[in-house]
Amino acid sequence: MKFFNHFTFLLLVLGGLNWLFFALDFNVVDTVFGFSDVAVSIVYWLVGLSALYQLWYRFFSTDK
Repeated sequence: MKFFNHFTFLLLVLGGLNWLFFALDFNVVDTVFGFSDVAVSIVYWLVGLSALYQLWYRFFSTDK
Protein backbone atom coordinates (compact mmCIF):
# COMPACT_ATOMS: atom_id res chain seq x y z
CA MET A 1 0.00 0.00 0.00
CA LYS A 2 2.95 2.29 0.57
CA PHE A 3 3.91 2.11 -3.12
CA PHE A 4 0.37 3.03 -4.15
CA ASN A 5 0.42 6.01 -1.80
CA HIS A 6 3.72 7.27 -3.21
CA PHE A 7 2.59 6.65 -6.80
CA THR A 8 -0.65 8.61 -6.35
CA PHE A 9 1.22 11.42 -4.62
CA LEU A 10 3.64 11.60 -7.56
CA LEU A 11 0.72 11.75 -10.02
CA LEU A 12 -0.83 14.50 -7.95
CA VAL A 13 2.37 16.56 -7.99
CA LEU A 14 2.78 16.06 -11.74
CA GLY A 15 -0.83 17.12 -12.24
CA GLY A 16 -0.21 20.26 -10.22
CA LEU A 17 2.87 21.06 -12.28
CA ASN A 18 0.81 20.56 -15.44
CA TRP A 19 -1.64 23.18 -14.15
CA LEU A 20 1.26 25.56 -13.53
CA PHE A 21 2.51 25.09 -17.08
CA PHE A 22 -1.06 25.38 -18.39
CA ALA A 23 -1.27 28.81 -16.73
CA LEU A 24 1.91 29.67 -18.63
CA ASP A 25 0.19 28.58 -21.88
CA PHE A 26 1.92 25.19 -22.19
CA ASN A 27 0.02 21.95 -21.60
CA VAL A 28 2.46 19.12 -20.87
CA VAL A 29 -0.15 16.35 -21.08
CA ASP A 30 -1.32 17.46 -24.53
CA THR A 31 2.27 17.79 -25.68
CA VAL A 32 3.28 14.31 -24.52
CA PHE A 33 0.02 12.42 -25.18
CA GLY A 34 -1.58 14.70 -27.78
CA PHE A 35 -1.58 11.99 -30.40
CA SER A 36 -4.48 10.26 -28.64
CA ASP A 37 -7.50 11.84 -26.98
CA VAL A 38 -8.03 8.60 -25.06
CA ALA A 39 -4.50 8.74 -23.58
CA VAL A 40 -5.02 12.36 -22.51
CA SER A 41 -8.33 11.45 -20.86
CA ILE A 42 -6.73 8.50 -19.05
CA VAL A 43 -3.95 10.72 -17.68
CA TYR A 44 -6.47 13.30 -16.43
CA TRP A 45 -8.61 10.54 -14.86
CA LEU A 46 -5.57 9.06 -13.11
CA VAL A 47 -4.55 12.45 -11.71
CA GLY A 48 -8.09 13.16 -10.53
CA LEU A 49 -8.49 9.76 -8.91
CA SER A 50 -5.08 10.19 -7.28
CA ALA A 51 -6.27 13.46 -5.74
CA LEU A 52 -9.36 11.74 -4.33
CA TYR A 53 -7.26 8.89 -2.95
CA GLN A 54 -4.81 11.28 -1.32
CA LEU A 55 -7.67 13.18 0.32
CA TRP A 56 -9.08 9.92 1.66
CA TYR A 57 -5.67 8.70 2.80
CA ARG A 58 -4.76 11.93 4.58
CA PHE A 59 -8.06 12.48 6.41
CA PHE A 60 -9.87 9.16 6.78
CA SER A 61 -7.38 6.31 6.61
CA THR A 62 -6.10 4.60 9.73
CA ASP A 63 -3.31 2.92 7.72
CA LYS A 64 -0.70 5.67 8.13
